[in-house]
Amino acid sequence: MLDALGFDRGVVVQGSAHGVDNRAIAAALAAAPDRLRGIAVVDESVTDMALDELRRRGFTGVRFTQVKSSRYPNGMAGASDLRALAALAPRLREHGLHAQLFANADTVVEAGENLLALGLPIVVDHMGRTGRTEWGATSPLYREFLAMVREGRLWVKLTMVRSSAAYPSYDDARPFHEALIEANADRLVFGSDWPLLNLGERTPDIGRLVDLFRQWTGDDAVANRILVDNPAALYGF
Repeated sequence: MLDALGFDRGVVVQGSAHGVDNRAIAAALAAAPDRLRGIAVVDESVTDMALDELRRRGFTGVRFTQVKSSRYPNGMAGASDLRALAALAPRLREHGLHAQLFANADTVVEAGENLLALGLPIVVDHMGRTGRTEWGATSPLYREFLAMVREGRLWVKLTMVRSSAAYPSYDDARPFHEALIEANADRLVFGSDWPLLNLGERTPDIGRLVDLFRQWTGDDAVANRILVDNPAALYGF
């Protein structure tokens, strides 16, 4: 996929179906250590030895999920939540790992001060899961989220697929994308969501997603910061 898009580097994120067994991604990182970085999933039982091994193998962060919906009424299986993040934060800092958070923007805003007090880089996935919400990019709630990005206190992944209810144009995600760029382009990274699991007939062409990203971003210099410079800083390439 990276070759097809003309991308030199990528970040592989542990899927919830694998739980805390990170061996598949570890094998991928071992096969392309200069090209790939990884995001793991762990729980509170993880040892310092295991965290050190993850870091040495090319993992740079740990994923946490705080999503409850009609599909996931009890939270997402195979994922650690904000409670686990709070417990693990001191050890993640010690091992140089950041936290990636799959959560709605309202959840991030509600937990904002507690999250920011952890002393870790926090990367919010999917633009704060903006699709199918009652609030928009100019709503007071999202403006609070944007303020944390503007101040450099959050990183955000520009991943449109699961941030939209408008396949295949994803037009409802564009105002959020543009608001984030206006807030602080230096705290944004691109996310493809490839291999685009469980989308069925709504599975997009990955090249089309990159085209939309460039179209929505508009400025080549800004796009290159988001695609190249920012992930180099965040993921340690």
